[in-house]
Amino acid sequence: MKSEFIALDKAGEEEEWLQNFLEDIPYWPKPVMPVCIHYDSQAAIGRAGSIMYNGKSRHIRRRHNTVRELLSSGIITVDYVKSKDNVSDPLTKGQSREGVERISKGMGLRPRINQHDGDAASWGDGDGEDDDDDDADYDYAPAA
Repeated sequence: MKSEFIALDKAGEEEEWLQNFLEDIPYWPKPVMPVCIHYDSQAAIGRAGSIMYNGKSRHIRRRHNTVRELLSSGIITVDYVKSKDNVSDPLTKGQSREGVERISKGMGLRPRINQHDGDAASWGDGDGEDDDDDDADYDYAPAA
């Protein structure tokens, strides 16, 4: 739970900075809308909205107070997302090949096509050829 609060606090601080930055831009539409943070820890979401904190770590208490203040002031909102639908999972834990492909497509990524021969580029040594002979490898690039 501590790591979830540290991450939530850090995301909230980044959003608060971004919101202050956007409010300083003269022609930016006001008020700046809050950012919704999608989170896969129901315990951390529940604890974030709670007034009471019964932990013993002072640095986590400070983070809890910061997140609670950002929520109550409307700078951020936090919504639950199931782990299987969380598109950031490949960045935080190991995934199967199918899981990486599914989530990469969910992020809007597509297989990179080699410009020379039209085949999908390999994860291998960069020569564009499939290094293992059992199936094609894909290198994902942002969708245009």
